[in-house]
This record gives sequence, C-alpha cells and structure tokens, in this order.
Amino acid sequence: MNKFKFYFILLLAGIAIVSCNKKSDDEVVTVPLRDYKEQYAADQDSIVKYLKTNYIQEVTADFDIKFAKIPAGGTQTSIWDQTTYPLQERQVYSNDVTYTVYYFIVNEGSGSAPTNTDKIFASYTGYLLNNSSFDSSNGIPVAFNLFSQANENTVIEGWSEIFPKFKTGTSVFPVPSDGVITYSGYGAGAMFLPSGLGYFGTSTSAIPVYSPLVFTVKLFDLQRMDNEYRLNASTGMPEFIGDGVPDYLEDINKDGYLYDFRNTTKYPNPPKELIDDTDGDGIPDFLDIDDDGDGYTTLFEITKPDYDQDPAISGLSKYYPYDPVQDNPRTPNYDETERLGIPAFSASGTPDYTSPGRLRLHLDKDHYKAKP
Repeated sequence: MNKFKFYFILLLAGIAIVSCNKKSDDEVVTVPLRDYKEQYAADQDSIVKYLKTNYIQEVTADFDIKFAKIPAGGTQTSIWDQTTYPLQERQVYSNDVTYTVYYFIVNEGSGSAPTNTDKIFASYTGYLLNNSSFDSSNGIPVAFNLFSQANENTVIEGWSEIFPKFKTGTSVFPVPSDGVITYSGYGAGAMFLPSGLGYFGTSTSAIPVYSPLVFTVKLFDLQRMDNEYRLNASTGMPEFIGDGVPDYLEDINKDGYLYDFRNTTKYPNPPKELIDDTDGDGIPDFLDIDDDGDGYTTLFEITKPDYDQDPAISGLSKYYPYDPVQDNPRTPNYDETERLGIPAFSASGTPDYTSPGRLRLHLDKDHYKAKP
C-alpha cells in the first residue's frame, strides 16, 4: 500500500520522467517519452481486446469483482458483450488527446457523487491486462485527493475522471467501540484506463512502462474540498486557503468536473464547454479567490452581503441557499456543517432567493455599488 501511495504522488507531482538505458559503464542514453496520441491508439487496441477476451467471473454480495480470460472454446460472455453491468464510456481531454475511457458500475451508490477535485475514501485493487494484481487496499478505505494540486496522496488522472461516476454509501452508526467504520450502499465498479491517464512513461517493480490498467473500486465516503491556494514563499508548496465556497458549488456548468486549463502544454485546446470561469481571467472559479473579477474577494462577498449594512438586505436570513445544518455523525469523514450559506441578490439590490438560474452574489458583478 505504501508503495502505491508513493507512486501516485510521484506521478502527479508533475515530475518529467524518462526511461534510461546504460550504453556503457559510464554513459546513459535518455529515451524520450512516447507521443501521447500514438500510445493511446496502441493502449485502446489492447483495452478493447481485453474487454472482448475476458469476462466477469464473479461479483460478490460485497461488490468484489473478479475477471478471468475466456478459455479456448469457452462460452462465457465477454465484458464487452455482457449486459448485466453495461459498459459505459467517458470522453476525457488531456495532453491534447480525447480519450475514450471504459468503465462499468455494479452499484451506483446511495449518497453523493464527488467532483474530480474532492477528497474520497475508497478501496481498490489494481490489475494489469494479464489479470495479475499489482496492488490492493484489501477492502480498507483509504483517503485520496482527486485534485493533483492537493499535494497529499493524490491519484492518477484516470481516477479523477471516473470516480465522479459513482456515489458514496452510508456509514454504520454509531461507530463501533473498535473505531472501525463500516459502510453500506456504497458505489462500486471497474475502470479500464489507458496509460496516458495512468503512469504513462513511468515504470515500477510491478507496473511496466506504458501499461493500461484495470481497477476495481468502491467509493465509501467523500469530503467536499475548497481548493483555492497560495504558494508558500519559503517552500514553494501550496497552502490551501479556500474562498468559502466548496468546489462543487463552483462547477458552473454542473457537469461534476472542474479543470485548471492554465497548463497549456497539457491542455492546448480545451473544449469551451468544460471551462468554469465566470470572469474569464483564465483562473477557474474553484481556484479563483475573486470569481467575478470585481475586486472583492469571494470570501468577503459571502460573509458581508452588503457593506453599507442596510438592514433590509443584510444578515444571515438573507443568505441563499440559507439552510443551516449540523454535521451528520453518520458521515465521519465529511463535515456537513453550513455556517454561512451563499447570499443572492439581483443586480438592482432587490432580494431574489428563488428565481432559477439567477447569479449568486459572489458571481454578480453589478450588485456592489462603488465604494465612496
């Protein structure tokens, strides 16, 4: 398990890695990384072949999944052709490649779906295309950040793209005296990842270079994240400060995914429909401390709905949605406490709490009058 965590962090720290071969005792030849598009074509052929020549051997009552190769003359229905757990596809844009990623769901889950920037509590088993396992959490939930900038046990890109297709479960309450949290109704399934969304040109003792990967996964719980950060002047590492609005509420197009397209090498031609950037400054709302570009930080706007302190429109009762809640003890890994809420007023200053699709205050450039 520790090795697996290390490799996840190593990959997504953005380290440029190349394979090296010794030409002589004192000379090393550097082999450049393969082209992403060419490698994807090869990976996709391998994945489709795997899906057509392997079958789902078992799905247990606990949603454990086992695969096996169809033997010569076998009559088992392939993963590709079976309909009990329909194979689904997700289009993923990365490194100027539009990947088709296959996955299937054996149990959707009864709770909430994470965004690709939240923290999850999940178990997994990873396989190569020969069905050999290279690592497993052995059914034990492990915390992972789906957002690579989090600098804390982050995951390969394929996980960030497919885990939002599952929902969490419900923890057994009260927590037993031994402190072991158990869950029911959790999301579970499998994903089939091309190497470009896995380790690509990085090899490990268990994973050869450019390996497509198979994961069976279970999603137990999540923690909503607020990922605005600044870089520490001394260490150069991110310090998370947040803007008071969780990432999932800054998903403007409501597709469950948020991206930082400022990396133009990785994203030279991002699809416009994936951009969540209210003020068009190039910083996505989930990383922007001033979402609407009006000079007032989002945190200021959601905690001070009117700087003139007009009693007609000020105060917590005017926050939208104003639904103060307490932490749910049944979700020990997630604090649902809502102390602030997000205020909403029309540009004219007239309170508007119910109109569908209206802008919230921190996205409403016209709400604030110029300061005297």
